[in-house]
Amino acid sequence: MRKPYWLNKHLDLSLCRDIKQLLRKNALNSVCEESLCPNITECFAKGVATFLIMGSSCTRRCRFCSVDKSFPLPLDLNEPERVSLAVSDLNLKYVVITSPTRDDLADGGAAHFFNTVSWIKRQSKSVLVELLVPDFKGDAKALETVVCSGCDVLSHNLETVPQLYSVLRPGAEYQRSLTLLKKAKQIEKIPTKSGFMVGFGESQDQVYRLLEDLSRVKCDFLTIGQYLPPSRGHYPLKEYVGPDIFNKYREYALSLGFLDVKSSPYVRSSYRADDLAEKIVKT
Repeated sequence: MRKPYWLNKHLDLSLCRDIKQLLRKNALNSVCEESLCPNITECFAKGVATFLIMGSSCTRRCRFCSVDKSFPLPLDLNEPERVSLAVSDLNLKYVVITSPTRDDLADGGAAHFFNTVSWIKRQSKSVLVELLVPDFKGDAKALETVVCSGCDVLSHNLETVPQLYSVLRPGAEYQRSLTLLKKAKQIEKIPTKSGFMVGFGESQDQVYRLLEDLSRVKCDFLTIGQYLPPSRGHYPLKEYVGPDIFNKYREYALSLGFLDVKSSPYVRSSYRADDLAEKIVKT
């Protein structure tokens, strides 16, 4: 399929040099690079990055994702401190921390998330931290660990409609992900966030039902973006979704009570996440 006119974002990797050097200096990964995010120029040029902790290899086999699928290395116990130093160097007021899924770890990496937040808050209590976490295979104790870490937003992506989980997300379960978002609220009154992509072949009615499901578990914030296959070996694109449809999804989500909805082709999970800072204070 030919790309439509609304997908014409220009990448200028020369603008990314400074933040790439900072990441390399601190031996850190970013999901911006590992996921081949189309917004990397815009975010890196502003000195903003989403940190990918616990290595760059994932134990799941999602067909839409470009993150490496080789067996992950052991945890680097000094990484949390290095993340906090990078946050300080960048003078970030809002930071997003995520990880690949680490089913090889007993707690799925929950303690490593906890330690990373602790180091960041030790450097500056005013920094707002959003954790974008995997499903921890439904482990309630792991979820409690990350929710009680001191993070300011707990994020977990549904990624797609339930009808496509078996094809796109082997090892994941739609209901398990919804339950994670619901239980996070029960553990502590914390703002929750989720995201998904369109263009996999889902119907509009299926998207509306997904939005209703997220509303029922009282999810606060939402991102919706266009799926763009990282390579020919990934799940094939089925449709370019027009801006008018993204607007319809946004309007419907807001009518259900979401506090903030970013819905457009180039939106990704942590895109302009710092816009939430004011809304978090108010929730």
